[in-house]
Amino acid sequence: MTNFDDHGLPLSTPSETAAERYRAGVLLMLSAWPGGGEALERAIAADPGFALAWAALARLRTIQARPAEAKAAIATAVDLIAGRGTERECSHVAVLDAAIAGRTPQARDLALGHADRWPRDVLILGMLLGPFGLLAFSGMAGHNPALVDVCARHAGHFDADDWWFLTYHGWALAENGEAGRGRSMLERALAVRRENASGVHALVHAMHEGGAGEDVVSLVDSWLPGYGREGVLHGHLTWHAALVALERDDVPAALRLYEAHVRPTATLGMPINVVSDGASFLWRLGAYGHDVPATLWQELHTYAVGKYPEAVGHGFIDAHMAIIEASTRDREALERRARTLTEMAAAGTLAAGLVVPAIARAAQAFAEGAYGECARVLEPVSGDVSRIGGSGAQREMLEEMLLVAYMRGGEAGKARALLDRRLHRRPSPRDARWRGQLVG
Repeated sequence: MTNFDDHGLPLSTPSETAAERYRAGVLLMLSAWPGGGEALERAIAADPGFALAWAALARLRTIQARPAEAKAAIATAVDLIAGRGTERECSHVAVLDAAIAGRTPQARDLALGHADRWPRDVLILGMLLGPFGLLAFSGMAGHNPALVDVCARHAGHFDADDWWFLTYHGWALAENGEAGRGRSMLERALAVRRENASGVHALVHAMHEGGAGEDVVSLVDSWLPGYGREGVLHGHLTWHAALVALERDDVPAALRLYEAHVRPTATLGMPINVVSDGASFLWRLGAYGHDVPATLWQELHTYAVGKYPEAVGHGFIDAHMAIIEASTRDREALERRARTLTEMAAAGTLAAGLVVPAIARAAQAFAEGAYGECARVLEPVSGDVSRIGGSGAQREMLEEMLLVAYMRGGEAGKARALLDRRLHRRPSPRDARWRGQLVG
């Protein structure tokens, strides 16, 4: 008897038990729900030669920032697939092998080709999608339209109520300026599968892009209690609610949320989220005119350096590490990072290019109160900030850095023009307060 995955693709395992546990593990991983690793390990126990179960476990360990385990699992999958695997499964393992080894351009090209042949292989298609996917982290400025194009190209291969595809298609639309259409898709996805943290995460982003901050708080408050703190998105979803509190100047509520759910000692989230969420929250808190406890910055700095001890050449991570270093006055580390990134960009080995070292230098100038210098450095690359990847909600901090630098550096006209553009795209209470300061 042939076993299949949840999208009808054959699985090279004779064990029905292994196939059932594999399907359960992949479903939990795709929905960012706890328990996926245990299910995949049980699949492997039922059939130790099941290469795709090893590959899926490698993918999950990568998401969880457990690189040694990920590399060991994918190495096992590579060894096993040659003796027992279809052409699709061999390609599947090859994509993951390239990604986990850090051969990102190759992984992206392999994944695109794989998706064209086997679009319903959602674990591979999903690697291309989302704000942390292979396209978003490719260094291209136009990755949001590219994400929409990939989804549109493959939409005909999915049922209208496929919760996974609705999640990623809706998210791509919301990030590409179609927040209303994306939100509708995401609400349909959650109606099909409520236990879908990825879908809630995407819906929160669509609400953010649509200027619906209070809807963000309502959704997080109503849904999050059913999602365990061990869920990798628990702290990040709370970060969204904390940002809404900051936008309406409810600083005590924002700090309570951060300290209870987002700070490194309170979350089990992915390090990339812990570092970026912490940096953007604390930086915003200070830029909005509020006192930031130095202990919170130092705690984040200690955590971040432990996870990312060197300039890694990853635009999104490096940008946030630079902000942490600037805010904690770790000038030596920041200057070393900026210098290394500039050299990498000049050599063509930094995917996002010169925008990354520019962000590092701008963050340093801002922290030192050199607002004119910050604006001078950041303004020319402001149109390329999307090249670092991540979501619009995460990258807004860099736009706000330029805005506050204009305001504090005496560039009121430029500040008004930037506020006008922000108002057209996504109105927020914070922008209204800034406009009031300019008028005053």
